[in-house]
Amino acid sequence: MALILLLETSTAKLSVALARDGKVIASRECSEPRLQASLTAPLVKEVLDSQGLKVTDCDAVAVGKGPGSYTGLRVGVSTAKGLAFGAGLPLIAIGSLDVLAAEAAAMPGSHIIPMIDARRMEVYTAVFSPDGKQLTPVEAKIIGPDSFADELAAGPVVFIGDGALKCREVITHPNARFVEAWPLAAHMAPLAQAAWEEKRFEDLAYFEPFYLKDFVATVSRKNLF
Repeated sequence: MALILLLETSTAKLSVALARDGKVIASRECSEPRLQASLTAPLVKEVLDSQGLKVTDCDAVAVGKGPGSYTGLRVGVSTAKGLAFGAGLPLIAIGSLDVLAAEAAAMPGSHIIPMIDARRMEVYTAVFSPDGKQLTPVEAKIIGPDSFADELAAGPVVFIGDGALKCREVITHPNARFVEAWPLAAHMAPLAQAAWEEKRFEDLAYFEPFYLKDFVATVSRKNLF
């Protein structure tokens, strides 16, 4: 039986969980913005302490690899790599859109379309089948009235994620269903267990988050001097 430590930091909701054989036995979440850097390690400690365990008791560390927040992903992946390296554990990476698709797998629909908020009317997205199989490449997509017309014509579509609700006024097809959600570490458990069983591990030295888009630094318009 595999004991896997799970971290998801790709969006505004930070989450950490511990799963044994694909079943969650402890989890913590935090929705405070911009606190991934300061709270990820304490939440990991809380989850492990709640079960009287240490990182070295685990069999692997799993992390949401993105796409999503540049800073959140950098913090989460750096933390996961550090924990795995220090404890001599394999690293598992799970796509953050895959986690959202797994959350929607029990909802009725002909397609699942997870959406992670980017900028304005842009989202990180891909099309998934009802059983969570990815059907299209992950992309940064600007949403318009005709977006996902083929999928919507085929039947009910579940749009899920922190980027879903902002698309509700643009995608008005009667088959569209919108669910606000975040990729959570607890929902990574079965995906991480499957990766463990198939030995789909990442190279600790070279693994990087799936940013999808390059980080763009902005300059404040305020007069600094």
